[in-house]
Amino acid sequence: MGYARTTVAPTVADWTARRTASAGRWTPWELAMAKAGRRVSVVLPARNEEPTVGPIVRSIRDHLVDRIPLVDEVVVVDSRSHDATAAVAAAAGARVVSQDEMTRGLPRLEGKGDALWAGLAATDGDIVAFVDADLREFQPSFVTGLLGPLLTDSSVSFVKGFYHRPLVRSSDVEADAGGRVTEIMARPLFNLFWPDLAGFVQPLAGEYAGLRTVLEQIPFVSGYGVETGMLIDLLDVCGLDALAQVDLGERRHRHQSTEALGRMSAQILLTVWSRLYRKGWVIAERPPGGLLTQFRRGDADALSNLDREIVVSDVSVQERPPLDRHRHLLATTAAG
Repeated sequence: MGYARTTVAPTVADWTARRTASAGRWTPWELAMAKAGRRVSVVLPARNEEPTVGPIVRSIRDHLVDRIPLVDEVVVVDSRSHDATAAVAAAAGARVVSQDEMTRGLPRLEGKGDALWAGLAATDGDIVAFVDADLREFQPSFVTGLLGPLLTDSSVSFVKGFYHRPLVRSSDVEADAGGRVTEIMARPLFNLFWPDLAGFVQPLAGEYAGLRTVLEQIPFVSGYGVETGMLIDLLDVCGLDALAQVDLGERRHRHQSTEALGRMSAQILLTVWSRLYRKGWVIAERPPGGLLTQFRRGDADALSNLDREIVVSDVSVQERPPLDRHRHLLATTAAG
């Protein structure tokens, strides 16, 4: 039995052709000249990223702040780290802000999305780029690629990065095997419910940039659903044509366990459910539960297949409200 022949939807094909570019298309100097008085902020959310955050910050400062005046501020949001992340980032030249200090007086939320919201609140750039702090072999083109469309095309409001993601194991490297949650969870959901977003190569990528005026109009999901919620909400706020994507090359970072990827998938699913519910596309008497039950193998020498440890995790997601309508909620602001 063969597969039915299919084609890409015309809307997706047209968008992909017009709104996909490569980071090498722009030089840092060209982008610095195109700033036209606008300020650019780069935000790195970081939790226990002591080994990698310093080289990333140093590279951005050396190439895009000191050598070429493209980036105006580099801010690291310390997301309750237990290691020397904050000290290393500050020594490398970043302004470090505490996630908890930026959200003091507000309900305590967990996860990456809350750190991103705090970073947006802590900066003043007209354009804000977000970069994950666990990247290895970081290149300044990760930032310039994201900024390219925003600085050179006034019709673009948000840019998502994509890249090759090798899966590095102890014995080998499998090219493009990274991004497992994207392929198993996120991409099917986008194609099913928001097919206009099907052209994004990596909808869960942690590298993206946008106009502050647009980013402040959307909520930020507290956990790992933040990138999913962001794309869906941006589609509503500014439309598909204002969104773009850029090939950033290759991304190497720390891989998470299958168990952790399961928790991430659950948060993405809950985020999608919340958007479907708001649109009236699903009807429910009560929201889905926020607990995920998983099983860990116990004693490897045990004879019984029932030797499993039950692990229950809270995967519920909450949201910080759009910043432009709730700035008065902030009890503190970033130090100048």
